[in-house]
Amino acid sequence: MDPSGQTLSITHKHDIHIARYLSSPTSGQYRGDMSDPQLLKGVLPMLVLAVLTEHESYGYELVTRLQDAGLDDMSAGTVYPVLNRLERDGLVASRLVASTAGPARKYYVPTDAGATELARAADAWERLGRTASALLARARTRPPTPGSAPAEEAS
Repeated sequence: MDPSGQTLSITHKHDIHIARYLSSPTSGQYRGDMSDPQLLKGVLPMLVLAVLTEHESYGYELVTRLQDAGLDDMSAGTVYPVLNRLERDGLVASRLVASTAGPARKYYVPTDAGATELARAADAWERLGRTASALLARARTRPPTPGSAPAEEAS
């Protein structure tokens, strides 16, 4: 949920809910938003599978669908390696379709193994989200008080 209280929901057979992307002008620092490469690295394959579950897409279309979902800084340079890994691992299949506007387009769709992996990843993500929410709620209700740090042990 972002500061305005909005939640982005990617609706498909597993009804995955993800927090809306929060952009930050700070670069080179931990930002804690979905533009943080470390956060995105772990969740992007799941999000790609989720979007492809709605309907097949070629690479550039997938990038724009992810951008439209709130991942504004998403680029082809980020998505194509994920698609290649998913295909290599048998989680997506592809087919070439002739295009009147240039070279043939490679369309991707999840395989049965991809659907199974999406369900597993979605369950894990939801468990992690519940745990993170619970820990953050506890932190918000019990702010640290000055001098509450544990005393150093005497040697």
